[in-house]
Amino acid sequence: MSQLIPNRYLFRFEFPLRYLPRCPEIDGVLDAWDDAYRLPSLGDLDEADAFADVFAGWNEAGLHVAVRVVGKHDSPRCEPARFWDSDNLRIMIDTRDTRNIKRATAYCRQFYLLPAGGGPLGREPVAGAARIHRAQAQAPPVPSGQIAAASVIANDGYTLEATLPTDCLPGFDPTEHPRIGFYYMLEDAELGQQFLTVGDDLNWWIDPSTWATARLER
Repeated sequence: MSQLIPNRYLFRFEFPLRYLPRCPEIDGVLDAWDDAYRLPSLGDLDEADAFADVFAGWNEAGLHVAVRVVGKHDSPRCEPARFWDSDNLRIMIDTRDTRNIKRATAYCRQFYLLPAGGGPLGREPVAGAARIHRAQAQAPPVPSGQIAAASVIANDGYTLEATLPTDCLPGFDPTEHPRIGFYYMLEDAELGQQFLTVGDDLNWWIDPSTWATARLER
């Protein structure tokens, strides 16, 4: 019998998001990312195997994220016009961490990162911000090219990293609001989905109450 309610839905998660003294060089090489910045693997609560390491940190320049995907046999499948139907990493942010709302506010933002699909030959990474479905209010648009991203594609996977600058994070104020809502969804045509808290059946792309809390720590 399949489980109707995932175990992760029964908890409210809070985890530390570590301070980065220096901005990482956005080149797709993840040597500078150590375990202190690895996001918690909560899938064990639902017996879901992880196929990627996901990292995040912060500083005055914004939020910095990285992912290492392993176990692939095919090249990433990426269509920027349909980023949600591609191999992609999506990051949901609420700079006010308002956990008791079901619809996003103007302090919420959805980012998407693709390891390929950009450039003249479709081999460059793609990064952008998208509207949040059914939001009470939308954050201001993010100009094209404002999010720095880089990727390295290997025979068995890829690495991808990006900086989400402060200008793209409405209301980002680590001193006054050191807790932010945070969620990620990693999707792969071969390997499936890896996500922080809940999956598609619980409307994470609409509902900020399903996200976790990231505590901005120095």
